[in-house]
Order: sequence, then structure tokens, then C-alpha cells
Amino acid sequence: MDKQQGQFHLFTQRRFLPFFITQFLGAFNDNLFKNALLVIIVSLGVSEAASSTNFLTNLAAGLFILPYFLFSTTAGQLADKYDKAWLIRRIKFAEIIIMLIGCFALYSGNIALMMFILFLLGVQSSFFGPIKYSIIPQHLSSEELMAGNAQVGMGTFVSILLGTLLGGWLVTFPLGTLWVGALAIVMAVIGWYGSCQIPDAPADKGEIKISLNPVREAWRNLGFARENMTVFYCIMGISWFWLFGSSFLTQVPNFAMTVLQGHPTLISILLAAFIIGVAIGSILCAKVSGKQVEPGLIPLGAVGLTIFSCDIFFSSNSFQLAAEGMTNILPLTFLTMGGGIHVLIDLLAIGLFGGIFIVPLYAMVQSRTVEQ
Repeated sequence: MDKQQGQFHLFTQRRFLPFFITQFLGAFNDNLFKNALLVIIVSLGVSEAASSTNFLTNLAAGLFILPYFLFSTTAGQLADKYDKAWLIRRIKFAEIIIMLIGCFALYSGNIALMMFILFLLGVQSSFFGPIKYSIIPQHLSSEELMAGNAQVGMGTFVSILLGTLLGGWLVTFPLGTLWVGALAIVMAVIGWYGSCQIPDAPADKGEIKISLNPVREAWRNLGFARENMTVFYCIMGISWFWLFGSSFLTQVPNFAMTVLQGHPTLISILLAAFIIGVAIGSILCAKVSGKQVEPGLIPLGAVGLTIFSCDIFFSSNSFQLAAEGMTNILPLTFLTMGGGIHVLIDLLAIGLFGGIFIVPLYAMVQSRTVEQ
């Protein structure tokens, strides 16, 4: 990659742009449908008891995550055995079928069917995940890994934000469920078309036997990773980050409503701050590193995450004191009250340092694995 062209030069390349569009729209659709379902569960009051509604919202989140535990190792084997572009095209075609059924589920108001569709989206994403990061070093040079991972990381979190906001917003309109379903179908079709433009990425391990035992394969993969301790520690760091990040994303609604006494619209503002921070951090990380995979940024990201995670405890306490006795605080009021901007800056900084932390980890795993 020519230094003068910069990291965004990749968006002009067929070996990157179709893949970026494909993964962006996939993450968008997952969060569009998931958040629309969560809003439907809460707003329609599918149960008279609040505890039952809370159970359904947690069940929805669990159904989406469960396939990652069940199928990720099998998906990794498929990515090693078959052409990755070929697999992506079939996964994206399956998304069209899933979204067609999902549109019917949304329009009919069938909560059980919506839950099943969410599970299927989790299955589809769990098969796409291992391919997503293993195809990058196959199509990009080692000097482009930081830029490629930064842009994929940025795109993933921006698509999560857009899908989350649009899913929760559109579903509140008359015929909103139909609009959500139609948009999901359109995005799935565009994503499939984008996947058809991805250059072939042939596998070099065709002799692999596919195992359906996730526990055994996960343990075996950890054994392989431990042969290179740098790769092993990077994998542990990546796993920790997604646990940390998903905890933040899951708790933001409860944090906004119960701790900050905010109006439901405040949830979107806080989510936006966190996700925009990750996107900025990802791009900043690639800008600072240039063509090199820079592991020195990882401890910087970890320190920043620690400092601002602690600081948000104090800033939210300060805001609570200023907002004592108030409820349903609107975003504009939140921003003008003492501590409101401080909380927002903390969330933005947590996201920013998260991006700085995660991008070099992915790039190191890819570069060290390629070298083996």
C-alpha cells in the first residue's frame, strides 16, 4: 500500500470494498432486527409481569449469543477447508431467507417466531465470524493489516449503532414492523450481491475433517494457540474485550433509565457515544501505527479503559446528586446538567481506548498466524 494513498485507499480495492460492505450490512441487519424485537417485547407488554418482560429481553440476548458457543469452532473448520468467498456467498443467501421469514414474524407479531429468527441470525453470524477475520490477511498485505482491521472494526461498530437506532425507531411507527422487515430484506439482498463481488479466497487445508463437537474443538484450538504464546495471549485479550464491550452495550439501557433517571431517548445518546468512540479509536490506531502492527498500543488501550471505566462511576454519582428527585430526563436536559457531559465523555473515551486496544490484537493474530 502506497504511503501517500493512506489507509482509506482500501475502499477503492475490489479485494476489500465488497467484503467491507458485506460485513457492514450483516452487522446492521442483526442489530436492526434484535433491537426492534426488544422494543416490541417492552412496548407491547407481552406479559403482565415486569419480571417476565425482563426474562424475555434477556432470553432474546441469550438466543443470539448461544450459536457462537455452539457453532464457532465448526465455522472455523469450514473456513479452513473451503473457499472463504464461496462460504460467505452462501451465508449471505441464507440471510435473505431468514429475513423473509423474519419480515413475516414481525408483521404478524409472533414473538416466538421472532425469537427463533433471532437465533437463526446468531447462527448465521457465528458462521460468518471466523471467516470475517481470516479472509483479511488472505486479501491484504501485512502492511495493510492495521488499516484493514481498523476499518472493519469501525464499520462493525457503526453498523451496530445504526441498526440499533433504526430498529428501535422504525418499529414505533404505524406499520413500523413491516418497515423493519422490508429494510432487513433489502439490506440482506444488497449484502448478498456485495458478497458475490468478493474475490476468491481458496483454502489451503482441504484435508480437514469437520467435527461437530464444539467443546473438543475449542479445546484443540486453544492447544494450537498455545504453541505460539503471543497468539494465545492475543486471543485471550480479544475474548476479554468482547466480554467487556458486550457488558457495556447490554447495561447502557438500564444505566440510562435507572442510574441516570433518563428518558428512553437518552439510551441512544449514550450508545452513540460509546460506539462512535470505538470507531474513532480504531481509525486513530491505524493512523498512529501506519503500516506496522504496533503492539505497544495495547497497554495504552488497557490503561485508558481502566481509567475511564473507574471515572464513569464518579461522574454518574455526581450526576445523580444533581438530578435528585428528577425522572425521565431528556437528552438536552441531561447535557446541560452537572455531570452529564462528563458521563458522555467517559463513554466516548471508553469506546476510543477500546478501539485502540482491539485493533492491534486482531492484526497480531493474523500476522503471527500467517507467519507460521
